[in-house]
Amino acid sequence: MAMANNKTQCFTCNKEKITYPCEGCSQRFCLVHLNEHKQLLSDELNHIINNYDQFKQTINEQKQNPQNHSLIEQINQWEKHSIEIIQQKAKECRETAIKYSQKFISNIEMKFHDLSEEIKQLHKENDFNEINLNYLTNQLRNITEELNNPLKISIQQYSQTFINDISIISSKKPIINKWKQNAITVAGGNGKGQQLDQLNRPVRIFIDQKKNIFIAEYSNHRIVEWKRNAKEGQVVAGENGQGNRMDQLNHPTDMIIDQQNHSIIIADFENRRVIQWLNQNQQILIHNIDCHGLAMDKYGFLYVSDYVKNEVRRWKMGEYDNEGIVVADGNGNGNQLNCYTFLFVDEEQSVYVSDRDNHRVMKWRKDAKEGRIVAGGNERGGNLKQLSSSAGVIVDNLGQVYVADFDNHRIMRWCEGKEEGEIIVGGNGEGDQSNQLNGPTGLCFDDEGNLYVADYLNHRIEKFEVVL
Repeated sequence: MAMANNKTQCFTCNKEKITYPCEGCSQRFCLVHLNEHKQLLSDELNHIINNYDQFKQTINEQKQNPQNHSLIEQINQWEKHSIEIIQQKAKECRETAIKYSQKFISNIEMKFHDLSEEIKQLHKENDFNEINLNYLTNQLRNITEELNNPLKISIQQYSQTFINDISIISSKKPIINKWKQNAITVAGGNGKGQQLDQLNRPVRIFIDQKKNIFIAEYSNHRIVEWKRNAKEGQVVAGENGQGNRMDQLNHPTDMIIDQQNHSIIIADFENRRVIQWLNQNQQILIHNIDCHGLAMDKYGFLYVSDYVKNEVRRWKMGEYDNEGIVVADGNGNGNQLNCYTFLFVDEEQSVYVSDRDNHRVMKWRKDAKEGRIVAGGNERGGNLKQLSSSAGVIVDNLGQVYVADFDNHRIMRWCEGKEEGEIIVGGNGEGDQSNQLNGPTGLCFDDEGNLYVADYLNHRIEKFEVVL
């Protein structure tokens, strides 16, 4: 009997041998040359690590020597030759100039830190290929270009009777994004159900750096994760059905994903609790609260909206044994709220609240006693000044407010100071076509500016690609 031939040609030596595949380059190698191939990949990873170390040194150098020193000197000279009344203005301008520089470097540093963690993980696990290395190289190139093309600022003077007033202005015009009007379904879309390729009333979404999608399913009582381009999800919290046990959920309405420690904080709506899932271990953080919306600021403070008391409270991370601090109260001062739902907290700890039954979005600055309307607030309706059952809300770095207009089946954007909003996607009536929505709730942007919408009553997650 002839021996079975299980040999193929090695990509390196071109000899018929028992070979092993490399998923990165899709070639096959004999054992000797497979090890050589892996060594080449390891050398390339070390080269990338060296580039990252050099980049880190560049960041530190720029932090020690801010680029705006000449701008500060101009402000100081202006202050010397002006009268006492303008000294406060000079102080404000200095702070603004330094803030621009610090914020720019901080944003770059955050991106670099995230990429460094990915490199450490690859190096630790020793499980990588050309695809991973190309990704790391491209990401380093992108943030290097961003670092080398910083935001340019300058002085703008305004002629007045006695002095020239000054302020800090940016030479870069804000980019107002637009999105393709026909969406791509990236999760669900297979009818209402509890199978892993189905969703049942997705209410909240989160997109991580790898574009994996975390979804809070209101009627399936679970949190699921859909890997990028996956055909089905996997349950990461609440896989034991509806209930009030520690390992169960009952109509979750919101969540916070901590990618550093792989924990999920969940607004467990019907169980009246805020619960944390950490590696399948559960801990109740806040008891007996009619929670709906959650948010966390950059300092680690947790914000929870109470839809019965119509207020938002804030807790310091790890200190949940007290009642928290009220940071938005809709029960007086002409700002009465009617069913607090979704939340957003910006870099300055201002709290944006979706005031559902008043069909508006309110903004409460840090330590403010009263809020103000930043979207809607002109009674219920479908024109550009109105909302109908406002739901998910997010705010970009230009202060533009994006809100899911639930009953109008559209996503709206309100720019600062505008009396009316604009429709950015949807608005084509209730339906399940690619340009339609049916009761949108949660909103999220990925790092490329693509917009994801939890299409609540269509039981799907829609991705609207940004138009570059």
